Amino acid sequence: MSLVSREIRLKSRPVGMPNAGNFELASVELPPPGPGEVQVRNLWMTVDPYMRGRMNDVKSYVPPFQVGEALQGGAVGEVVASNDPALKPGDLVSTMFGWREGFNAPAGAVQKLEPHGLPPQAFLGAAGMPGLTAYVGLIKVAALKEGDVVFVSGAAGAVGQIVCQIAKIKGHTVIGSAGGAEKAAYLKEIGVDHVIDYKAAPNLTEAVLKAAPDGIDVYFENVGGEHLEAALTAARPFARFALCGMISQYNATDGGAGVHGLMQAVGKQLRLEGFIVSSHFDMMPAFVKELAGWVASGKLTWRETVEHGIENAPNAFFKLFKGENLGKMLVKLS
Repeated sequence: MSLVSREIRLKSRPVGMPNAGNFELASVELPPPGPGEVQVRNLWMTVDPYMRGRMNDVKSYVPPFQVGEALQGGAVGEVVASNDPALKPGDLVSTMFGWREGFNAPAGAVQKLEPHGLPPQAFLGAAGMPGLTAYVGLIKVAALKEGDVVFVSGAAGAVGQIVCQIAKIKGHTVIGSAGGAEKAAYLKEIGVDHVIDYKAAPNLTEAVLKAAPDGIDVYFENVGGEHLEAALTAARPFARFALCGMISQYNATDGGAGVHGLMQAVGKQLRLEGFIVSSHFDMMPAFVKELAGWVASGKLTWRETVEHGIENAPNAFFKLFKGENLGKMLVKLS
């Protein structure tokens, strides 16, 4: 039996901030899966800031999206038909075939999930790439050590909320910056020691220095711009910066704004290291083991912002750049 699937395609490449005209909704009919294939009905999909870079026709660490083709991204779905003995209807799988309601693919292109009591969408957030990103950035890139004061930008986002909680679990003082009263309240709820609502702060650098008068040891970068400049000023000698993302720069058409105060990295002997989580998938087993314990003991939680229906996936994506998500931005497809 064939399955009709709706999907979101890239209609044109955005210049600056993406808009609805850059996307189109299309329907395709999926035939029964072929030999060695499975057919999957997606339950949840994710939208993430890194996808903006893939909409440009430039060489990067992942190939660009192609105009006229369905976009790609993380998704969790349910097997509805299988021609592979390792997978059966009803199995939950993780894939990179998001932005569509269903698909056929070789069985090797999907990863079977063991729920461990977690809801399916958790594997797109805390138990998936964002959670691993937080873990890798803190533990490996920033080389978190006893007594560190940790500053996190975008602290109420998908990655930031996990960064803050891991740092607290490991006994550190955490400063979190987010925009708006609701996000600030959430950071206090999860135990962040010093919360900065950057939209209300007259001077971000002064706010960070007030929170950390003796300076910061670790900066987890999600935003860029004035947040990076504030972190440079507040950094102690030999501080470590884990550069995960700079969402404030993703829609820039001129290569992004320059950074004032970068010379401080020399005198303070700072280490600024960019990283891509896909280069560190070897750390996933250790992360999942620790995460399961933290969740079971009530030490770690998370928030989600949910749009409903594949037709609303572009709108969910736009909200990322307007700061309209609290925690992980997801689209529920079923």
